[in-house]
Order: sequence, then C-alpha cells, then structure tokens
Amino acid sequence: MARSAGGAKAPARRPSPAPPQQQLQHQQQVASTKKSKALKRKDDYTSEGVDDNDVFLLPISDYQVMFTVTAVAAIVRLFRIYQPTSVVFDEVHFGGFASKYIKGKFFMDVHPPLAKLLITLFGWLAGFNGDFDFKEIGKDYLEPNVPYVAMRLFPALCGVLLAPTMFLTLKAAGCRTFTATLGAGLIIFENGLLTQARLILLDSPLMITTAFTALAFTSFSNQQELGPTKAFQPSWWFWLVMTGLGLGMTVSVKWVGLFTIAWVGLLTLVQLWVLLGDYKNVSVRLLTKHFTARVFCLIVIPVTFYMAMFAVHFLCLVNPGDGDGFMSSEFQSTLNSKGMQDVPADVLMGSRVSIRHVNTQGGYLHSHPLMYPTGSKQQQITLYPHKDDNNIWLLENQTQPLDIHGQPINGTTAWNNLPELPYITNGAVLRLYHEPTHRRLHSHDVRPPITEADWQNEVSAYGYEGFDGDANDFFRVEIVKPKSKGGVSQDRIRTIDTKFRLVHVMTGCVLFSHKVKLPEWASEQQEVTCARGGTLPNSLWYIESNEHPLLGETSDKVNYANPGFFGKFWELQKVMWKTNAGLVESHAWDSRPESWPILRRGINFWGKDHRQIYLMGNPIIWWSATAAVVLYVLFKGVAVLRWQRNCGDYSSPTFKRFDYEIGTSVLGWALHYFPFYLMQRQLFLHHYFPALYFAIIAFCQVYDFVTARVPGIGLRERPIINRAGATAFLALSIVVFWLFSPIAYGNQWTKSECSRVKLFTTWDFDCNTFLDSYDAYSVVPSVAAAQTPQKSVNAQAPPPVQVPVGGAQQVQAPIAEGKPEVSGAPPPPGQRILSREERIEYRDQNGNILNEEQVKALEGKVEFKTRYETRTRVVDANGNEIPNPDVKIEPEAASVAPPHPDVQGVDQETPVRLVPDEPIAAAKSVEGEKEREEKVAKPASEGNDATAKGEAEAAPEVVPEVIPEAVPTAEAAAAA
Repeated sequence: MARSAGGAKAPARRPSPAPPQQQLQHQQQVASTKKSKALKRKDDYTSEGVDDNDVFLLPISDYQVMFTVTAVAAIVRLFRIYQPTSVVFDEVHFGGFASKYIKGKFFMDVHPPLAKLLITLFGWLAGFNGDFDFKEIGKDYLEPNVPYVAMRLFPALCGVLLAPTMFLTLKAAGCRTFTATLGAGLIIFENGLLTQARLILLDSPLMITTAFTALAFTSFSNQQELGPTKAFQPSWWFWLVMTGLGLGMTVSVKWVGLFTIAWVGLLTLVQLWVLLGDYKNVSVRLLTKHFTARVFCLIVIPVTFYMAMFAVHFLCLVNPGDGDGFMSSEFQSTLNSKGMQDVPADVLMGSRVSIRHVNTQGGYLHSHPLMYPTGSKQQQITLYPHKDDNNIWLLENQTQPLDIHGQPINGTTAWNNLPELPYITNGAVLRLYHEPTHRRLHSHDVRPPITEADWQNEVSAYGYEGFDGDANDFFRVEIVKPKSKGGVSQDRIRTIDTKFRLVHVMTGCVLFSHKVKLPEWASEQQEVTCARGGTLPNSLWYIESNEHPLLGETSDKVNYANPGFFGKFWELQKVMWKTNAGLVESHAWDSRPESWPILRRGINFWGKDHRQIYLMGNPIIWWSATAAVVLYVLFKGVAVLRWQRNCGDYSSPTFKRFDYEIGTSVLGWALHYFPFYLMQRQLFLHHYFPALYFAIIAFCQVYDFVTARVPGIGLRERPIINRAGATAFLALSIVVFWLFSPIAYGNQWTKSECSRVKLFTTWDFDCNTFLDSYDAYSVVPSVAAAQTPQKSVNAQAPPPVQVPVGGAQQVQAPIAEGKPEVSGAPPPPGQRILSREERIEYRDQNGNILNEEQVKALEGKVEFKTRYETRTRVVDANGNEIPNPDVKIEPEAASVAPPHPDVQGVDQETPVRLVPDEPIAAAKSVEGEKEREEKVAKPASEGNDATAKGEAEAAPEVVPEVIPEAVPTAEAAAAA
C-alpha cells in the first residue's frame, strides 16, 4: 500500500549557495591579490622580507645601548694603556716610522701610509720630536720622556670605536638589539683585538676601517633592497659614498684592504645583475646611471683617497733616509741633498766617473783599503749605496795615448790635453783605475768569497801606484741599446742615458752584482762578482757623475728626469709589491692560515720583569665564530641539494634572507682568509683579524635567525630566550677574557693560574715566566739589565759566553756603542762592584800578544776578529785579590727583551772605533739556551723587514781604524 505524501521523510536541506555574482567577485579578489604579489615579485627588484634598517632612524633606546657599549669598550681598551713602559713587538717598526716622519727622512715600508701618518700626528701633538729611535724591543720609554701613551691612544681609540661599529652593522642587517649588543660585547672582550689595540700597531686602524666599510655597505645594501623608491635618495647616496671612502681608508692602511674591495665588488656585481634582470622597471638609461654611480663611488673615490695619502707621504718625507736605497736614481734625485747638478753628457777616456748598478737599487761600484780574507786576498770591490770618494774611477784606455813624437804619455792625466775628444764607443776596451787606492778593477779565475759558484769569478782591486797592471784589468764595453736612450747614447757612452755591460776580456765573464751581502769584514756591503751567464738586469751599469778637463761649461749637460708625483707613486707601489713578496724568511712566531680559525698558537710580543704579553684570542669567541661559518657551509650544501630536487625552500622569505644575509658575511670571511693560502711570505695570527670580524657577524646573524626570526620552532614567539641566551654567552666570553687578560695587559700572573688555562701545548706562552704568587711580585725588584742594549744588530758582538775566571762565573753582555754593559747577573750577596776597566790586546792565531809595530805591519794584510771577555776579580776588604773565590752568580730570572732580529743597518751612533779584547775560549752551550732564544719576543719582519733591509743597504760604510784580534795568513804569521 502506498504511503501518503505527508508521511514521507523530508530530505535534508543544503545551505543556500552564494549567488553566482558574489562567488565571482570573491574569486576575482583572491586572484587579484595573488596576481599583485606575483607581479610585485616579478616586476620590482625589491627583496622580500626586508625592512628599512637605517641606523639613523633607530629608537632612542638603541642609541643609549650603543653609547653604553662604547663606554665599556673605552674602559677595557684604555685600562693601564701605559704598560708596558718599553717598546713592544712591532712598535720597533711603526714607532720608528713616526720618528722618520717627524724628521722627514725617507723610509720604505710595505704598508701604505694612512695609519702611520695618524700615529705620527698623535705623537707630534703630544710633543714627540722624533729623537727616540724605537730600535729594540724592551727599550725604555720613560727616561727619554717619549709620549708613547699618546701614540698608543690612536690605535686604542680605533679599538674602542670597533664595538659601536659592530652594533650598528648588526642593526643595519636587521638583528635584534640584544643580538647587536652581543656582537659588540664579543668585540670588546676579544683578547687578541684588545692586545693589538693597546700598542703602536696598524691592525687596530685596519680593523676599524674594515668595520666601517662593512657598516656602510650593509646600510647601502639595505637601502638598495628596498626597491626603486629608495634608489638615488640622500640615504642611498650617503651610504654608497661612505662605502667608497671606507674602501679608500682600508686599503690606505694595509693592502689587506684589497680583500675588502673584492668583497664589496662581488656583492656590487650581484646587485647590478639583479637590476639587469628587472627589464620592465630598469631601463638601459637607469641601469647606466646605477653603474656610473657605483664606478664613481666605489672606484674613483677610493683611488683618489689612496693616492692623496701618498701625496701627503711624499710631502712629509723630503730628506734622504734609510729607505731611499730601494728607489731609482730618478726618485732619489727628488730628495733634499740627493739632487745632482747637471753633468757633462759625453764620457771620455780620462773621465773621472761614478758607476751605478741598474737593478739593485742603484748602488755605486766601490772599493776601499780592506782585503778579502779568502781567495786572492786582494782589495775588496763592493756595491755601496751612498756617494763617496771611494766610488770614483778613472777610465783609461788599454794603452796610454801617444804624444807628437809617438811616445806614450804616462800618468793619470795623460788624456787631459788631447787634440780630439777620446769618446768611449761600443766595443772599447777599458781599464778602471781607482784613484783613492791606486789599484785597478781586476778579475781572475778565483771563486768569490761568498757566492762560491763555478760561473762566478772574484772581482778585486789590484796593483799599486805606478804599476801598469796586467791583462786581467781589461774590460770591454757593450752598450745595451734596448735599455739605453735613443740616438747617440746607443753608439757611445753618455752619462745617465747609456746602459752598458763590462765584459772581462780574458775570461768572458760580465761585471755583476746581486742582493748578497758580504760579512762584517766588508761592512756588510753588497757583493760584486764577474759572472758567466748572469742575468741581464744584474749586469747593467750606467755612469752618474762625470768630470773631464776637456768638457767645459759649454759641453752638453744631462741630469735625471723628474718623475713627478705619478712616476714616484707608481714606482713606490712596484717596490712595495716586490718587497712584500720577498718576505719569505721564517720567523719564530709565524703561523700558517690553517691554524688560525682554531686558534692553534699566538705570538709572543714582550717579556720582562716576570710579565708577558702574548697575542692570543678569546677561545670561546674564535671557536664559536668558526662553528658559525662551518654551520652555514653545511646549510648551503644541503640547500643546494634540495634546490636541485625542487623542494621549494627558496619560496620562503625567511629561508632566502638567511641564505643571503649570512652568506654575505661568510663571503667576507672567505675573501679575507683564503687568499693567505696563496702567500709564501711570513704570516702571523693577526692577519686573521679581518676574517674573524666577519665570522663574528655571521655568528650573531645565525643566533638572531634561530632565536628571533625563524618561524615554527617556538623561539621567535619567546623573545626572552634571545635575551637570556645572548646574556649567558656574553657572560661566558667575559669569564674567559678575564682568565687570559694578564697576557693581554702584561699584568702580574702566577704559574699555577697560567698552567690552569694553558689547555694546549701549542699555546706556547711560558708559564715559568711568572712567579709562584702575587705576593712575590712585591719583593722582586725590576731588573735593570732587562733593557736591551741599544746597538745595531749589524755591529753586534759575538753571543754572550760564560768564562771561568778563578772559579767565578759571570754572564757576559755584548758591548754596545763602545761602552761596556754590565752583566745581567746581580753581584753576589755582600759584595759590590768597585770598578770596571777596559783594555785592548792584539793576538795572533796562537794567542801571542802583538806589539804596536807588528800590528801596524799587519794592517790591510790580514783579517781581524773581535772577541769580548768579561772577567771578575774578587777582592777582600783590604783590596787584596782572592785567588779562588767560591762565587756563584745566578743568571737573571727575568725575561730579557730580545734585540730586534731584522737588520736595521749600522747604527749611526755606534763609534767607528771598535773596542776589542783578548781572545777567549769558546764556552760550552748552556742547556736549553737555544730553546729560550726561540721563545723570546721578536718583531714581525713585515714590511718592516723591507725597511730593515733598506737600512742595511743604506748604512754608511764603517772601516774600523783599530781592528782587534789578528788572525794572520801564512805571510802574516811569518811577519809576526
């Protein structure tokens, strides 16, 4: 039976659908929103997830934090900046450069001048007159009243400003205030940066200029990523100009700034590449405008600033100095008193000339009345960097000229009145007569005293007054036309313009010189040999001065061409580059790049009075920064693999910002770190500091992303975690800083505390330097002998030895500046020094004493060696000598500041007359002596070495009048 309609169950009612018109509008709105976002990403080069982080628009609270950070940095950096009160590490170099700036004496250093000029300015404003020479580590500042604190103040202020610069850089990168404070705190409490900022060194100015450049470019990048609305606005222009200025300052402090230029350059190319891809909004004209702005700000401004610093450098250094030997003759002629009057152009037989070497900074062919100790034992021929009468040579023909009767005209004036000018043409055979000693330039098949190679022959001066010489005096002139000036200078010898070789007629070898120094018996002048197959540059010579009676006032004159600023600038850059590349000698405290990120070892800067300054970073900060770099590298590797699998990670703005922002910092780290692997020169831990700065930025950015920006892990919503973590990590860093602070400040420390924190044997600061307790420092007086004797390394006496005299022992100190130095050992208890006396004795090889007549007969024939001896006589209260006293003198406990190891040249204050003493037997080596010598502080040879070598080359010749202990030859022994 069918149911009624009323009894049937009604179907459930569905909700009424929206009217078709409303559905269509909603769909259009969603599509429009998506389309607008997509169009914005495609049509606008604005980066996603970027806010305006202009550091001039920060809240007041951030500026308060910044000023607080600056005040803390000032306290930490300036605390006891007056200690040590003596020269530390490379203050030897950079303090010495300040002295030379004030005196106007030219020097050569491998670093640009900006930081050195500013250090000099601070010293000059404090009253420094340049009289202090900074020659030795440990040389006292107080007695000569050197304003060293003012000179240290400039690097210290740079170190202070580094902390707020880090704070602002992190804020410009979008980090939270606590993260920026953490980064500034890590800079403040980094022990290595502290140590460098308290001394007269260049690394602290380098760090602040690098940091300023990073701040400026980070701020500019932030403005650039905000899109077209910010382009070419005042803030955009300001930070772009500041970036260029920062680059100029950085590269004007050290050439490490080239790595900063590379960092900015690569990121600038990325920006231009993004602009190039925005073809809808960036026209060719607009792209050209972007490109031109960057060329002007990032190339023109830095180059102009860099060259301006050298212009100031040249204005300050107007007098000859230790470094002018590195420069060409044209360069040297621009210095006061180095300029030369116009000289006759034509060179004739009978001309009295000075002959200069072309390649090795233009030393003069030179001789002096000292003999070679080996080989022929004839008179020495050297290369000498200064003008001197011993540089004058008379050019003679191989035969004497004939008179009207056909008879030879004898004597050195034979060519003075000839009817025709006897030009010296290509192929002419000459004899070179040394008028001061009446000997001629000579060569023979005898090996040189230093370069004992088969292809090198000795060059000597041979003969006597009135002696006609022999065939080994003949040298043939070969004009090298490609190196000579055009015209007549390629046909005959003309002053300055003609470059020529001197070929020995008998053996075919060529007069040659190279950068090999002769020992002290030749005043450490440069070796001259006669080489078969020697390189052309080392075989080229030219004539600088020229005199002849037949060349009057009407004869053609020549002089050096003035190179002008650009010529001097470019020449100095080439010399700096060549010298820097040549610093390949090992150093006791150098290290290689692979050891820097893990802080494997430091540098011993200074040691005295049971204190030590040792450059070492804060391990927590270094290792954390390195871990951040490693973490990003691992992240990038995984991100690339996922990108290749099309996982879509880069669709997240936070992911992209993490990759780009931290990648920018890691790129800065890499560009300031990996280039050092390509260098074979000396490298030190402080070369890692710019890379460390970028690594600390990367660490702070990683921390900020993890604790405050990455969604989905629950930390972004809890800002307390960001603050607590930053506070805890900074507190840990401060504790570690405090543990290692005694070797940063040079404070008192104990052996136990030192040993407790010395975690690795490669941290080679010496804990035995310190006393057992702090109370012991109050009873141990400062040892006066800890000051390094002030004398040149060139004139250094033999190493100290121990000589048993009547059972007593005393440690000998080298004699400096002609005055006896007191031994570092204190006198025995209850005894005092009554008097000191000096005496000179000459002995032969058998120890026999020579009288005055025997010594005079041996002068110029034998080599004399200097021996020093300190003897101790013990007397009783009545003045009677005690024959066998039981005396033990303990060696000095305090660490003695070592002498500067890089040869600085003969000390101008060292007397010419040496102080000899009787010979002594060689003492036995003290156990551990070499090991202790290797651990003493030594200045880096960075540039530094360049000036040192330059000073050695530029040192005046010292020919001792009184020469100590005789070591006669067979003939001398017979005479004795």
